[in-house]
Amino acid sequence: MTFNDKIAFMGPDFLLENEPARRLYHEHAAAMPICDYHSHLSPVEIADDVRFDNLTELWLKGDHYKWRAMRCAGIDERRITGDASDRERFQAWAETVPDCLGNPLYHWTHLELRHPLGIEDTLLSPATAEDVWVTARERLATPQLSAQGILQRFDVRTVCTTDDPVDGLELHRRHAESGAAPIMLPTFRADAVLKVEQPGFVDYLAALETASGVEIRRFEDLLAALHQRLDHFAAHGCRLSDHSLERPAFVEPPSVSELDRLLDRRRRGEMLNGDENAGFTTAVLLWLGHEYARRGWVMQLHLGALRSLSQRGLADIGPNSGFDAIGDVTYAEPLAAIFDALDRDRALPRTVVYNLNPRDNEMLASLVGSFQGDGIPGKMQFGAAWWFNDQRDGIERQLTTQMQFGLLRHFVGMLTDSRSLLSFSRHDYFRRIFCQMLGTQIQRGELPGDLDRIGELVRAVCYDNVQRYLFER
Repeated sequence: MTFNDKIAFMGPDFLLENEPARRLYHEHAAAMPICDYHSHLSPVEIADDVRFDNLTELWLKGDHYKWRAMRCAGIDERRITGDASDRERFQAWAETVPDCLGNPLYHWTHLELRHPLGIEDTLLSPATAEDVWVTARERLATPQLSAQGILQRFDVRTVCTTDDPVDGLELHRRHAESGAAPIMLPTFRADAVLKVEQPGFVDYLAALETASGVEIRRFEDLLAALHQRLDHFAAHGCRLSDHSLERPAFVEPPSVSELDRLLDRRRRGEMLNGDENAGFTTAVLLWLGHEYARRGWVMQLHLGALRSLSQRGLADIGPNSGFDAIGDVTYAEPLAAIFDALDRDRALPRTVVYNLNPRDNEMLASLVGSFQGDGIPGKMQFGAAWWFNDQRDGIERQLTTQMQFGLLRHFVGMLTDSRSLLSFSRHDYFRRIFCQMLGTQIQRGELPGDLDRIGELVRAVCYDNVQRYLFER
């Protein structure tokens, strides 16, 4: 017997605890399409309209959220990322799910099974694993649940992948020429150029030379190579860039002759000191910022991650495998200096900043608010709750800060930041939480009870704002 038979687990009104919230969700949010402006989805899967044999292929092979949970539950690594069969790895996840009560993974798992797979009224556990496995394989065998079919089931209109400047973007071109839905656009992720301190920097310069056709010997050659790649991305519809800045730093950029010397030393295998690294990175980032502003692109900055903390895990499995954490560096002053340097030149692009440490919410929201303007609604964005924060509490904190320090009406909304095609259910999760927050404020008399007006706000945040932000000039 359940404690409360009147409330169904994750029923139609899941997370919607009052009538205004339910109406805002069902009448406004639920039917809105999706523009996912930051993801790590595979362009191969989308362009080739890949068919998946089973849930492990679709669901588990790239999801480090689930991998972390399985490690916490004591699952052997062989059944997480090792050589276990797909069926064994799925069973390992089914064994872990009952232990996830209270963790957002419990909700996400069942949202993902329900839509688009249609597996409802079944809680995943070791006892139900075989039935879920068989049912999912049967449904994945249908044309409606190919990669493109799944995206269409979620009503994804636009998806932005994350791509290295040396990528030829042939898959994006072929997908665009096919006319298939959704629109797939590349994102310019030039981290390898900015992280001059990384051991692979010199090898990356060689790859950039090959891709651009520019021999890189001086700093201006590096910029010429990047310019060629920016043009290439623009020709394939790119609207955004993205940078991961674990420890944002700012120093006054060195002279061109000094930058030439730093590049030459680095090309010869010499490592630079901290100030030299920061000077080189600042010079490249400021040049890129000018280019993004000139082209009308959006710049995204992901701030404050501690990555690949387990060296054993990095060596055995690789990066982005669940061995990362929230950092505690301070970066208000260098970030403000970066924005100010661009702003002085009237070259500050539209920018979205994401923080991993929720401690920084108010700081970051107030910082970006200092650089608004130029007649662009919401030019500087305090971005969606990211990574460790994209659960209910983190989303509520981010939205509360957005309301109190900025204008919620111009917020560009949720994204997945995911490698899984099923993760678009998180847009629904966000929309329910968002509507619940607004509904509660209506009940308290903090917002007017005009549900048409508030519904317009809901639609704007769910979809309309990001469409304007990306595609209107």
